[in-house]
Amino acid sequence: MNHFVVSARKYRPDTFEEVIGQKAVTNTLKNAIDNNHLAQALLFTGPRGVGKTSCARILAKTVNQVSSDSETSDYAFNIFELDLASNNSVDDIRNLNDQVRIPPQTGNFKVYIIDEVHMLSSVAFNAFLKTLEEPPKHAIFILATTEKHKIIPTILSRCQVFDFKRITVQDILEHLKEIVAKEGVEAEDEALLIIAQKSDGAMRDALSTYDRVVSYCGNKLTRKAVAENLNILDFETFLHATDLILKADIPGLVTYFNAVIAKGYDGQHFISGLASHFRDLLVCKNPSTIELLDVGDEAKKKYKEQSENFSFQQLLTSIDLANTCDFNYKLSQNKLLHVELCLMKLASQETILSQKKKPKSIASPVVEKKSKKSITSAKKDKTQTDNTEKVNNTTEQKEQKQESVQNARPLKKSALSLKSIEFKKNHVQKNKNKQVETEILNEKFSLDSLKSAWIKFAEIIDDRGEKLLASTLLSDVPKLKDNTIEIQLPNETMKIDIQRNKDRILKYLKNTLRNSHLDLVIHVSQFQEKKYLHTNEEKYKYFVEKNPNVELLRKKLDLEF
Repeated sequence: MNHFVVSARKYRPDTFEEVIGQKAVTNTLKNAIDNNHLAQALLFTGPRGVGKTSCARILAKTVNQVSSDSETSDYAFNIFELDLASNNSVDDIRNLNDQVRIPPQTGNFKVYIIDEVHMLSSVAFNAFLKTLEEPPKHAIFILATTEKHKIIPTILSRCQVFDFKRITVQDILEHLKEIVAKEGVEAEDEALLIIAQKSDGAMRDALSTYDRVVSYCGNKLTRKAVAENLNILDFETFLHATDLILKADIPGLVTYFNAVIAKGYDGQHFISGLASHFRDLLVCKNPSTIELLDVGDEAKKKYKEQSENFSFQQLLTSIDLANTCDFNYKLSQNKLLHVELCLMKLASQETILSQKKKPKSIASPVVEKKSKKSITSAKKDKTQTDNTEKVNNTTEQKEQKQESVQNARPLKKSALSLKSIEFKKNHVQKNKNKQVETEILNEKFSLDSLKSAWIKFAEIIDDRGEKLLASTLLSDVPKLKDNTIEIQLPNETMKIDIQRNKDRILKYLKNTLRNSHLDLVIHVSQFQEKKYLHTNEEKYKYFVEKNPNVELLRKKLDLEF
């Protein structure tokens, strides 16, 4: 078996031109060397795997080559690398200070590359200050760290700081294409794109992931194989889930989600990916922002087609629902149900949005049946003269004032009073005019329709500010037996809250499901509290309850506590 060299070492850059994604830093260093304007203390800071150590080694080699006439000389002895993760004591820094005073044997500069400099203790930092402030002419210090905030200000003020940025997905993708061509590996662009996105801006991570995927797939990298090996849900999964949401296919959506979970994926992984998918659809709504989508051309077309089926407001609502579910995932006791409820809301969001546009009312408005005579009289009323309207308005205002007084403080009238009889007659007649004719409904409905209506009702009252009642409603999934709705609540307090609002809950469900025979039954979970016996008297009473002969024995033996 031949010795294998990982790609991160095999394709490590040897010149500034080969460094990927750090043009600002490399150009500055090259110009500083060419113009003899290079500082003696440099600090390279930035995320892992972006080229800090590589640039330090290239700089150390280039400095001695420029200062010497012989390009074939070996300057490896002029470069000293020190990892402060394991050499961070004061004695290590003092040894370094002693070595710095010795000039190089060949070349003009001794370059000290000090990695993980933030690991130095405060005492070691102070021991290093004087050498860093006034180094010998032949010494150059290159400090590298991923945590710039941990370095004391006195060190930062003595260094020229270079901030390395994360490498863009496009730059990593182009570099991977070059490596694939050199290695003779066939790879789909979308497969390499997944690797680039997975690396999170670090080239070293991208090359390590590439080696792993090649070991799994061989010389042919496909999007499906790469996603499977890296345990990633690709965009096809979320495109299909979104199609089910558009169809409002709640059973199909929940079934598909459980099929994804059965493959070993995490529920939070799914819901967070779905939130990102809705973000990508939102990006596709505007041609000027579609370039922000880091996918291939074929995938962009699919995203564009699906985004046309959503309104801007629907996508914002979808992102908010999925993101809230992702945020509260770890707090949920039943995580599977938590995600399923979110998916149900997403699949029914169009109805929810239409409900929000209507006046905020818990029960659906019942259509009044008006006769032709009432319609005709209404038209005649509109054509009355201004004087008649004023008289009617004045009369109506008086009636309203009288009714408000009656509601605020009931009048005590004698049953035999003529005024009370006349008042009662007018009141009954007025209530008859206000009554709304209702029809008896008996349509069949499914359990899924009931769950959807239950969630919609909870959403509506949540928007009205009744957060506690909405939370209580969503604490259990309703069950259906014939026309009886049953829910299970953990305590009596929640049952009382639902019982108080039972009428308007049933009113909404009856109108939504078009069935007037619905009823609601509330159950409370019964937990037997385990009783602990602490005192001797409690223990004795417990034994007496179990066996009354114990008391007889105590009396015969004349025992006392």
